[in-house]
Amino acid sequence: LIGDIKDGRSTPVGKTIARILLEQESGQSLEAGYKPPGPPGSDKCKADTCCIWAHLSTELTAAFRGPSGRCNKFARAAVRLGFHDAGAWSQVLANNGQDFGGADGSIALSRGEMSRPENNGLQDIVARARIWQKAFGVGMGDLIQFAAQHAVVSCPLGPRIRTFVGRKDSSKEAPQGLLPDVNDSADNLIKLFEDKTISPHDLVALLGAHTTSEQFFVDSTRKGAPQDGTPGVWDTLFYNQTLGTGPLPKQVLRFPSDIVLSADPRTADEWQSFSGSGGQSHWNEDYSYSYIRLSMLGVNNINNLTECTKVLP
Repeated sequence: LIGDIKDGRSTPVGKTIARILLEQESGQSLEAGYKPPGPPGSDKCKADTCCIWAHLSTELTAAFRGPSGRCNKFARAAVRLGFHDAGAWSQVLANNGQDFGGADGSIALSRGEMSRPENNGLQDIVARARIWQKAFGVGMGDLIQFAAQHAVVSCPLGPRIRTFVGRKDSSKEAPQGLLPDVNDSADNLIKLFEDKTISPHDLVALLGAHTTSEQFFVDSTRKGAPQDGTPGVWDTLFYNQTLGTGPLPKQVLRFPSDIVLSADPRTADEWQSFSGSGGQSHWNEDYSYSYIRLSMLGVNNINNLTECTKVLP
């Protein structure tokens, strides 16, 4: 366990999140149909924590879906932004007095994080996040994670990941060197994520988000190249095509880091399980567990969060 629930003292929501992190309770929910009790700024809306998120959800749905019903470049960027804000956290550093970074909104609130090379390409979605934060008056750390999870379910086949709000924001820059590189070895990647309490199994699940990604900086001669043949759909084709199973569309660019993990003995079995029969439902559940864990890194008030999954589309 992590954050303020690792010592076992928990509120009801803390116990729920603990069960999800321990994979004793599903990380997905079909709870839907919530109707906000009033417009933004009204007394009725202010009295219900999830109300403002329902209004934001309506705006995100319009922003993240293209004319075909598939998720678009803004959805892809929102997923990546969620990873880059939350992932800049280390258990080792936290244990040694540097417990900052993680899902605190600092990627958009600090002066320096967006100038780091690993965050290149996120400028447009960060600008939008700042506009949404100003318009709806919500926390940036919450907004980034809410948008990332909203973007996933905006994609066809994407899971409705259980969504919690109430994180504390910070404008302090996250520590450097805590995000993966596409040329990293399997050893480096596994070690990096284990320091975030993310197992090799969970790492494989998280990497599946590349099913909707497109690259612009790994190979500048192939800007916009996707990592599988259906970048608007949350499917498991990424796992198959990274393995080289069957013909590979010429537009697809496979990241070296994905290739080495698909073949490493510590991760290959899980990779194969997602690419095989029944892989979609298996991956959706595992991704939900893994992403909720990622979205709680650096969050030390888990016991005070509120679940607002019901406002997702």
